[in-house]
Amino acid sequence: MSQSVLDQLLEMGFDKERAELAVKKSDGLPDAMDWLEKNQDTPLEELLAEEEAGPSVAKVEGDALAMSLVCNECNKKFRSQREAEFHANKSGHTDFAESTEEIAPLTEEEKKQRLTELREKVKAKRANQAVIDKEEQKRNEQIRQKATKESQDIKENLQRQEQIKEAAKKRQEKVDEMEAKKRIKAKIEADKEERRRKAEEAKAAREGRTVPPAAAPAPAAAAPARPAANHNESRLRLQTSGGNVMKTVPAETTLFEVAQMLESENDLTVTKFIQNFPRKVFEGNLDFGKTLKEAGLVPSAALVVQ
Repeated sequence: MSQSVLDQLLEMGFDKERAELAVKKSDGLPDAMDWLEKNQDTPLEELLAEEEAGPSVAKVEGDALAMSLVCNECNKKFRSQREAEFHANKSGHTDFAESTEEIAPLTEEEKKQRLTELREKVKAKRANQAVIDKEEQKRNEQIRQKATKESQDIKENLQRQEQIKEAAKKRQEKVDEMEAKKRIKAKIEADKEERRRKAEEAKAAREGRTVPPAAAPAPAAAAPARPAANHNESRLRLQTSGGNVMKTVPAETTLFEVAQMLESENDLTVTKFIQNFPRKVFEGNLDFGKTLKEAGLVPSAALVVQ
């Protein structure tokens, strides 16, 4: 009988060592399942230690035949040693005694009913655990997705910062190059003037005349005959899905920075700019790194935003 109960417990998926303890601690399959349910959260080592200690049982006096066991702490009676051990493990009671009172065994109908109830309890508990596991898995997936999104956002932000730095570096390099060209041009002009002055002095010496001192160069501010056009800014008409957006920005602003303005101020995702006249398409890191002046969008331009 015990081997049959053990086999049934193992077929239900219970751990072998716990199932063997349940068989020892109970009388039949219902008691065994009840014991397993009550002790499912108790460590196996603790159950084994309790098994070795066991409850103390007082013997009946004289030659009387013990027909049952009774718990002196709660007066509950048991048919067998296994039932008494099961009660001791569940309640923590340790004071038991033998009794001459016979307890009627469960009928087959009562056993079946109790077994059905215990199986339903086990089934409900496992279903509840499955729901808990599913919710835990869902929470873990949400945490993973959130961590992935945050990581992606950080990566994209770093890429934007690098693009801005690269565009600023290119602008500075262009400014430095223009300043260097101006210095070289000024030096060439100064050298030409110096050679002209020396040639004039040599000619005057040959002719026996005195060369008048060179006049100081006129200040640059008095030279221009007409005001120069201001191409330090660009007036942009940006055609978006929500209508036209007008912006006036410095000529050294990059297309990437214009896209960032539209994303932050107008809640738009920009992948490209299109100029119809003349037909040009600006997209990708290379084009977005250009300034408006480099892209030929100064002093004004009309762009379609996509």
